[in-house]
Amino acid sequence: MIPASLAEFYYAAEWVIRLAMLAVVPLRRTPAAARGWLLLIFFLPVPGLLLFLAIGSPRFPQWRAARFARLRSFFADVSRRLRAAEEVDPTSEPESARLAERLGLLPAVGGNRVELLDRYDEAIDRLVADIDAARAHVRILVYIFADDRVGRRVVEALARAVARGVACHVLVDPVGSRPWIDGTLRLLREAGVETRAALPFRLLRGRTRRDMRNHRKLFVIDGTIAYTGSQNLVARDFRTGIVNDELVARVSGPAVAALSSVFLADWYLETERLLDREPAIPPPAGEAVLQALPSGADYPLLGFQTLLTWQVGQAREEIVIVTPYLIPDEGLLDALGTAALRGVEVRIIVSAVVDQWLVNLAQRSYYDELLSRGIRLYRYRRHLLHAKAVRIDDDFAVIGSSNFDIRSFQLNEEVSLLLLDHDSIAALARIEQGYLRESTPLSLEEWRRRGLAVRLAENIARLISPLL
Repeated sequence: MIPASLAEFYYAAEWVIRLAMLAVVPLRRTPAAARGWLLLIFFLPVPGLLLFLAIGSPRFPQWRAARFARLRSFFADVSRRLRAAEEVDPTSEPESARLAERLGLLPAVGGNRVELLDRYDEAIDRLVADIDAARAHVRILVYIFADDRVGRRVVEALARAVARGVACHVLVDPVGSRPWIDGTLRLLREAGVETRAALPFRLLRGRTRRDMRNHRKLFVIDGTIAYTGSQNLVARDFRTGIVNDELVARVSGPAVAALSSVFLADWYLETERLLDREPAIPPPAGEAVLQALPSGADYPLLGFQTLLTWQVGQAREEIVIVTPYLIPDEGLLDALGTAALRGVEVRIIVSAVVDQWLVNLAQRSYYDELLSRGIRLYRYRRHLLHAKAVRIDDDFAVIGSSNFDIRSFQLNEEVSLLLLDHDSIAALARIEQGYLRESTPLSLEEWRRRGLAVRLAENIARLISPLL
């Protein structure tokens, strides 16, 4: 039996925690995140406080912020050399490109070739072939790098490159790759590949938040070819009963230097070693206008979210969003609703196949609100649609690693590729049409027929969605 004095002390401590956290939690957090934390702490003060201390601060420690500050001159130099190579007047660029440069520190650049690859095996085949043709270096940054049949194909190609004298560097997220990380690191190191964990757990250096992850997928070969998008280095069916469909951009031309600088910066943040101080700018390879937009807690603003919300507000005719995870913040939700009210056709393609049930329940809680505002929802039937893309009218599009949820907006390190020319945007539109053909539209009447128990589960998941 608990002594009365101890029970009274615990009761008083709970109220001290509740009142103190009213002042602490709202600082530098979105209203939705603050509400979620305060609700948890109100009902479970002590467990809520412990969880908050573990994952409540969406910021990196001071030592990492200092390292990133030292990279600003590096990004400024890359930007200056890209502009000098292209000799374009920045004032002639679209406003979206100028905003993206302020957010991600890298400019839009023309003279590129971009191929959009939506066939899983083809993307791996092309990557392996490019690694086999490498002569100078191969640099890989990826969220999931498995030691399965796909991961081993890439490791074997890297081993062949090392044997030819090619310098190979790999950054892999240890949480995303957790089931395979020991085997993957062993294979890479045996192959002679220099390897580092991205955002490793460092309790003594203030890296106490394991859920802030490097979610980027970025592969650079010889500084002349780069891949980015949604695809990891893992078998397409690595989850039992689930097959992934992905979308990847293969880029050649000057924009590769911008994408390369993202890898170089991440490598420096983990090692304090800059592999190239002046990454070479490749010659023109086509007519595509592209822009790299890195985002995450290292950057001063919520780059992808800020750009997306602003761009939705500029839409005139059409918005198409493709995402496996849709948990919008209030600003984006209002922007999409306002666009629909203005007469813009807003279509969102999500996956009917589910791999994360709690996230999916939170996502579903937004469907009624979206449909009520005139936004059209489509559920892709074939596989898990893991692609991430947005197209607005015929003059702006993005593909990359970022989901349309609070985790990608605020916690994860992401990289997006902006498509700013009509041909590249038209290529994405054709892929979207294929997704729509494999999707079933969802009506508001049908959606409202779901059961009360399901609605309750969705609403509970939505309450904690800012914490997911």
